[in-house]
Amino acid sequence: MRINTRTATAVAVAALCAGVVAGCSDSGSGSAAKEKPADFVAASASTSPTSSVTGSPSVNPSEEVGKVSVKTGSFGKILVNGRGHTLYLFEADKAKKSTCSGDCVVDWPPALVKGTPQAGTGVKANLLTTTTRSDGTKQAMYNGHPLYTFREDTKPGETKGQDLTEFGAKWFVVSPEGKAITTPPQSASPTSSASPSESASSSAGASPSAS
Repeated sequence: MRINTRTATAVAVAALCAGVVAGCSDSGSGSAAKEKPADFVAASASTSPTSSVTGSPSVNPSEEVGKVSVKTGSFGKILVNGRGHTLYLFEADKAKKSTCSGDCVVDWPPALVKGTPQAGTGVKANLLTTTTRSDGTKQAMYNGHPLYTFREDTKPGETKGQDLTEFGAKWFVVSPEGKAITTPPQSASPTSSASPSESASSSAGASPSAS
């Protein structure tokens, strides 16, 4: 009887411990099971917007030239692209090749084309060709000069890049003959020293008074 009692007691104690251990294990796993999905959802919510932003495509600083035309402004007749923005030549370019690359193309976007650029009114079609850049893109060229726009010319007709010295050489607007225009802009027509009304007043003041 003593052996059976001890055996029964030992079995009961072992069963109790096993139950306690199992309960602790269940409670721990249950807590982890509840917290892990919450952490995962929070992490996903915080990273989703970032991934969508970083995945946005980069912007190409160059725009297609489209049609090259002639526009009359303060420098006379000059070349412009399809949007009316002024086209420039770079004096550092030699042998019909562009030497503008790296930071240069940010300030002076090359006049890129697909195929052959169109010659608009006033443009000599036989002077309008293309040159291949180092990255394989095609750039419009006029009379052997690769053409560019200027980043600060935000509106059609602006010529803020004229006669600037950047990246080692001068930049000039281009004439319909394909040459750099280096002359100063045309000044406004001079005004007369005295307006007609002022002359009339002066004449009236100078007339002799009646005696």
